[in-house]
Amino acid sequence: METKRSTGIVPKDVELIRKISEDRSELPPWLFKHQDLEEALEDAQTIDQKDLTNICNHIHFTDGYLYVHLRHPRYEEGILLKACPEPCLGVELTCRWYQKSSSVLLLDNYRFLHLLIDDGRSLILVPATMKSMDNESFTVQLPNKSYSVGQRQAKRYPCHGVIAELMQNGFQARGELLDFNQVGFRINVSPDPNSSFRWLNSDELVQIHLRRDQRIIFSGACKYLRKGRPQHDKEIVLASVNKGIKRFKKKRARNLRQRLVPSPSLHFEHPLLKKKVQLEVYDISTSGFCVYEAEDMKVLMPGMIIPELTISFSGALKIECAAQVIYRLDDDERGGRYGLAILDMDINAYSRLTQILTNTLEPHAYVSSEVDMEALWEFFFETGFIYPKKYRLIQSKRDIFKETYRKLYQENPEIAKHFTYQKSGRIYGHISMIRAYERAWMMHHHAARAAESRRTGFIVLKQLMHYLNDLHRLPSSKMDYAISYFRPENKFPDRVFGGFARGLNNPRGCSMDLFAYLSHTSLSLGAQLPEMWSLKRSSALDIWDFKRFYEQSSGGLLLDALGLEQKNDHDESLENVYGRLGFLRKWRAYSLVNKGELNALLIVNQSDLGINLSDLLSGIKVLVTNPDELPWNILSIAISKLTGEYNMNRVPVLFYPFKYVLDNEIPYEKQYQMWILNVEYGNEYMEYMRKRFRVGYK
Repeated sequence: METKRSTGIVPKDVELIRKISEDRSELPPWLFKHQDLEEALEDAQTIDQKDLTNICNHIHFTDGYLYVHLRHPRYEEGILLKACPEPCLGVELTCRWYQKSSSVLLLDNYRFLHLLIDDGRSLILVPATMKSMDNESFTVQLPNKSYSVGQRQAKRYPCHGVIAELMQNGFQARGELLDFNQVGFRINVSPDPNSSFRWLNSDELVQIHLRRDQRIIFSGACKYLRKGRPQHDKEIVLASVNKGIKRFKKKRARNLRQRLVPSPSLHFEHPLLKKKVQLEVYDISTSGFCVYEAEDMKVLMPGMIIPELTISFSGALKIECAAQVIYRLDDDERGGRYGLAILDMDINAYSRLTQILTNTLEPHAYVSSEVDMEALWEFFFETGFIYPKKYRLIQSKRDIFKETYRKLYQENPEIAKHFTYQKSGRIYGHISMIRAYERAWMMHHHAARAAESRRTGFIVLKQLMHYLNDLHRLPSSKMDYAISYFRPENKFPDRVFGGFARGLNNPRGCSMDLFAYLSHTSLSLGAQLPEMWSLKRSSALDIWDFKRFYEQSSGGLLLDALGLEQKNDHDESLENVYGRLGFLRKWRAYSLVNKGELNALLIVNQSDLGINLSDLLSGIKVLVTNPDELPWNILSIAISKLTGEYNMNRVPVLFYPFKYVLDNEIPYEKQYQMWILNVEYGNEYMEYMRKRFRVGYK
């Protein structure tokens, strides 16, 4: 942040004026002892009267000020006073003294030398001619030429309302950010009561945190450049040492960055300056974007967080997000190149961005776009996804069923997303996902039919994988786990999902648990449990007891995905989210206990009819923890007591472990593998798909 001439010499007067302009004090007038400022004019750029007039009017428009350089004839030192310019028409300029800063002086004892204007990047010396002056104002005649001296490497911007926190090996100080540029910061801080400036080692790095409205907007390591004018507090100038940060773990499979025509633009209020900024996007993906800044107007720096940023596509579509500058690269031709990572984005906004980027690569691929419902039903029936037995279960309530799907596919709620491959209005591939639990999304309804020898099943699956690749990093997505149910005899999902779980061989990264499925009637609804047996809402101790059993029998992610241990009072509950959108979704855990010992957990899932075509979100999960001591007739009574919560003749029931069903010779209809992926292993899954099925990502 040093000021320098083009010759490399730093004029003492220019530097002193800079320090004076940095000070927030009003009185006394600053002494200005050095008189060699004119030496800097040798290499200065000239400014004509017209441009100077515009500069003065801009200062008036923004309620700014300039400086008046005065000298006492008896002494070698001069003084600088602040003054506020009035509107100027070109030849004469009238200025009011800034907040009566001249009231303590006898101005008749001083000789006017010139005006000085600090525009943040250079210092403008105006050799004006004094016409009149009193204690309220003065008038000068502007010269034909003024001079821009002491060009800074980067323009400095004043800041207000930004809290600065400084830390170094136990030393702490707090204050405010005075100004900044791409090189560094100038802060004014005072030490905490238990700290001292004597502890601050100027040879070591310091950590700085900048906050506005309790929100952190920058945090990083800085080196100590210099201290400002000594006061009760302390001015410190710091330079960030990072040209880049690593916001997220490096991934081998990354969504492709694309250059769109026309280029989208970024619009945001600068978090430090509180001024509007607009930049053109060079390239973009679902993880972030790249922009260029001109050398003379750099306002970005690595590490800076932009809480509210808008991506505008030709002004017709606007997508909002939070972003962070993660790197800066120097480009001799285009200026500075900056990379920004998307930190968070509403899931519907993320879907719109994904649709734009997907469509440029595959024009027949659609992400959560409005679907022709007649085309969707035709697709589900023709592909056999709704087969006769399944249709028999829903046909009596098909109007309710249709309305649920209309809301899902045409109102685009935040709880559900769908991916289709379409041509001429006809659907050839489909897969969808729904937020099933607080932090878990379920992939389902995967179906495809031939389309000109294209593997449409893989195409929509790849769409979904690309979508999840960056979505899970966004806090708004509420996604820690991805779930899929599939029949073990179905070869396609067993290879796509099961093959990965077996190959990874890490149940904390990806697990599979085998369930038995049967439809339970309410024939035992009136039966009572024997003495010493009880069915009650599960306690934290019951969940802990099941966890011990499950970790020994599986070690997988079932309990994590169901979210039975998760409590977050800050987020809107999933039940409330569904309700706000006009849907039903809730689940409750019950414990079947004998003499105080847990024998089974029964998870009662409820949702709208057909929101999952196999009713896997509207049924009971039975998790047996003590299979050797739990007779089937007692478990059946417990299940029947809970079926009363459903408006269904037959309630789907899933049993775990599958061995319990075999040992008790319970007649089941089919098996389901419950596949759960920890999304932190999503990159490994994409690599598996690339190697095993040649599913590309470019």
